[in-house]
Amino acid sequence: MKVLVATDKPFAKVAVDGIREVIEGAGFELALLEKYGDKANLLAAVADTDAIIIRSDVIDAEVLDAAKQLKIVVRAGAGYDNVDLAAATVHGVCVMNTPGQNSNAVAELALGMMVYAVRNLYNGTSGGELKGKKLGIHAYGNVGRNVARIAKGFGMDIYAYDAYCPDETMTADDVTPVASAKELYEQCQIVSLHIPATPETKESINYALLKDMPKGAVLVNTARKEVINEAELIQLMEERTDFKYMTDIMPAANSKFLELFPERYFSTPKKMGAQTAEANINAGIAAAHQIVGFLKEGCERFRVNV
Repeated sequence: MKVLVATDKPFAKVAVDGIREVIEGAGFELALLEKYGDKANLLAAVADTDAIIIRSDVIDAEVLDAAKQLKIVVRAGAGYDNVDLAAATVHGVCVMNTPGQNSNAVAELALGMMVYAVRNLYNGTSGGELKGKKLGIHAYGNVGRNVARIAKGFGMDIYAYDAYCPDETMTADDVTPVASAKELYEQCQIVSLHIPATPETKESINYALLKDMPKGAVLVNTARKEVINEAELIQLMEERTDFKYMTDIMPAANSKFLELFPERYFSTPKKMGAQTAEANINAGIAAAHQIVGFLKEGCERFRVNV
């Protein structure tokens, strides 16, 4: 069987070497398609492929139509909105992600952004400290738990809201659970956002939710752009000169965040929460192991489509 690593933004060489060791060690063929640019190159490469490992690469109905032998796609990372899950199901293709492999990288970035925010974007003026601040974690999954772990070292008071996570899990980590997102935002001066982009969460981080955050509020978004109602966030930041927004997600092309709030807004040039050598290696090798497990044993532990 043939496993294709299709990455327009390639893995690091050490990650590719690790993937190769896993795939070829299982008796499968490994093919690389890196920096392919034009989608036509991807369509040609998938024609005789049984499994694909991707990063931010788009696997849509057209790609699935071209991949007649395809059995599984693994997105090396937590998010998988770049894969058309419904189309994959129609084509009989299993889709997986690699949850947890980049969680520490994202969490460290989130804490770094918090420090950057409370120190006034390092502009030379007197800022604040994280110690003693109330941190709200919105969604207590793999990333949220790593945020909590690191934040304890800063001496923060940690709260969390997650409708799908038992309170006992949070309390076992010395994290205070709250009953609603509204309560979390009302209590916490700093909120770290980790919810996925779903029809229910799209633009759910809005004016009504954010307006009652305490003075000196900081919103850190290392999740997804789609969950933010950008127009309402801009409205709020125009009204509240104490509010700061830190993210690793570029806003909409016509957005005026930086123009309007140069001292209270920060965005990285591209999404980079998982962009560390360690996360790159971990996610790629995990994807390879999952493909071997699926092809040899039918293991679907991290399947995300039905």
